[in-house]
Amino acid sequence: MSATTTRTDSGSMLGLTPLTGEALEAYIAAEPINPAGLPTSYEHGNRLQPEGTPVDPIVVEIVQGTLASVEMEVETAIARTSRSPMIRDAHDFRAGIHDRQLRKLTGRSYSALVHPIVRDFPLETMREGDVFFHNDVYESEGGIGHLPDLCVTVPVFHEGEVVCFVQAFGHHDDIGGARPGSMPSGATSVHEEGLSVPPIKLWDAGVPNKAALRIMTRNSRMPDSLAADLDAECSACLMGARRLSELFGRYGRTTVETAFDTILDNTTEIYRREILAKIPDGQYVWEDYAEHDGVAEPMLHTQRITLTKTATGGPGNGPRLIIDFTGTAAQAAGPINHCGDYVGGNFLKKWLAPILRNLADTPERMGELDVNEGIVPLIEMRFPEKGTLLTPIYPGPTNARTFVILRLLGVLAGVVAKAVDGRMPADQETIRYTGVYGKDRDGNDYLMREVLGGGSGGRYYSDGEDTIHVVPDSRNLPTEFTESRFPFLVERLGLAVDSGGAGRYRGGLGYEKHIRMLKDAHFMSIADRSILACWGVKGGKAGKPFQVTIDPGGPNERELEALVDTEPVMAGEVIRIRTTGGGGWGDPLDRPTDEVRRDLSWGKVSFEGARADYGVVASGDKDNPVIDEAATEALRAELRAARTGEEPFFDRGPGFAELDPEGRGAPVVDWL
Repeated sequence: MSATTTRTDSGSMLGLTPLTGEALEAYIAAEPINPAGLPTSYEHGNRLQPEGTPVDPIVVEIVQGTLASVEMEVETAIARTSRSPMIRDAHDFRAGIHDRQLRKLTGRSYSALVHPIVRDFPLETMREGDVFFHNDVYESEGGIGHLPDLCVTVPVFHEGEVVCFVQAFGHHDDIGGARPGSMPSGATSVHEEGLSVPPIKLWDAGVPNKAALRIMTRNSRMPDSLAADLDAECSACLMGARRLSELFGRYGRTTVETAFDTILDNTTEIYRREILAKIPDGQYVWEDYAEHDGVAEPMLHTQRITLTKTATGGPGNGPRLIIDFTGTAAQAAGPINHCGDYVGGNFLKKWLAPILRNLADTPERMGELDVNEGIVPLIEMRFPEKGTLLTPIYPGPTNARTFVILRLLGVLAGVVAKAVDGRMPADQETIRYTGVYGKDRDGNDYLMREVLGGGSGGRYYSDGEDTIHVVPDSRNLPTEFTESRFPFLVERLGLAVDSGGAGRYRGGLGYEKHIRMLKDAHFMSIADRSILACWGVKGGKAGKPFQVTIDPGGPNERELEALVDTEPVMAGEVIRIRTTGGGGWGDPLDRPTDEVRRDLSWGKVSFEGARADYGVVASGDKDNPVIDEAATEALRAELRAARTGEEPFFDRGPGFAELDPEGRGAPVVDWL
């Protein structure tokens, strides 16, 4: 029996013929079905109830509020009962709720996909209390980016049938592999990155699969944390499933499912009317780059988007966006690849769509817009052939795939900026992993790793925000926690002065963090934007790049590459980490002097930076900066007169010319 035939025959709730008897037993006993590379053949993405089924709009609001409440309750339960610093303290995990057509219903955050679970386990075989697990990048249908992201999925039942799913996935401390933390910077194969688990049943009708748990914890350097985190996630999702089952019991299946359809229909209509309408019909091209892959010498790893906006072709023959990734660079030897070309790019559509919210009429309205499955019908994605950064071939490594999926957020922002005369934020690079590992005071192995944010880009109406973390609700690790648990002192944690790109609206600032080691250890950094910088737009300048210095000012001072995981650090040495500043928006010489004075008094811009970047002449000190208005006006006139020729629409900073084979200051796509 073929995978396609089996999967097509599997769903009674879709009006299809269910498997029964010997056929069902054969299905369960079969070898792994529909291996990675094939699309999910389970019918998905359709409506739950016939179009036009009536539902009280008040009930729709109640259902939508309940979904958001349950999702938040699941995340709160995980945060309060997990053990690892990445989950409990840094909050690097998400929950999501999906209907039985595998559509994401909630809009608070992104989440993984249910597709690989339903692909491999027919709904008829699921029972209450089941918990499914996977982290296999190549069998996740694009929902899992690297092996430390472990995903649990729980089906929700009503009157004996599956009606929806609760899912949680998060970045865990260690799942094996060549380096502590399961993110080896020089990996050339996914087999070096840790234990890959395809979809399995981790709990069977409420009974944990102890053998599977033992295998996973045995492969981890942090077995106790891993076991505790998985227990927290499974229990929280089971709790969420009970809450949703109560919702179905209260209103009935038809009403709740019609509310689900309505919630997604509303999102589709809002984005069609308020967002896509802002993009002129036409075709626009832009690209950006990762700078290194951990294996080859630094180079420009291109990620290109050709954006086509059409007035027809979308839902109801309304507008549609086509995002074509043709021109993206070949698959990297190192671990910066991302498996995006599954299920029509379903995961990437929901990952990238928040960028489009910047086109909302006001910032307040932008904050009201959810990103759920309702945006999926509005976007078509076109991928290049297998063997690129976005279409890697197994077993290509992926642990640093943030270099691709984070960059794609900026590529989409940039290509839309070309279409709307810059009415998009400048660039940001708000996630990188840094940390240390070694032996603690008692001689036990430890791993301290955190996700440090950076500055967001300036916008057409406001400066960028400082030290933003791209994972919703995530944060740096508290100093009190790390100093009590690990053998180092945090001597400084503040803003990196002058790191934000200059502009009429300044880019947000990154972190500056100083860590003094009390015992010998090793430092790790999984970061990009150490040569290239976060670009500025429409006259705005690029922000400062990422930088790590060991023993600054000492006898062993040295600069590190941004992608390392075995750098020795001796007791007494300081690790200085400076994260990226966001790009600036608009001409910095147009920034009002009052705003520069405020930046000086806040310590965000130095007196030297005010003069060099903004043409502002100031004296005094931080507590009482004094602007010389006449001298400032003269200096700004001099700086404007010194400009020669037409400048590109985007400013990438000096790093681009360093890596460009032709030594250009900007690629052709940077001009309008």
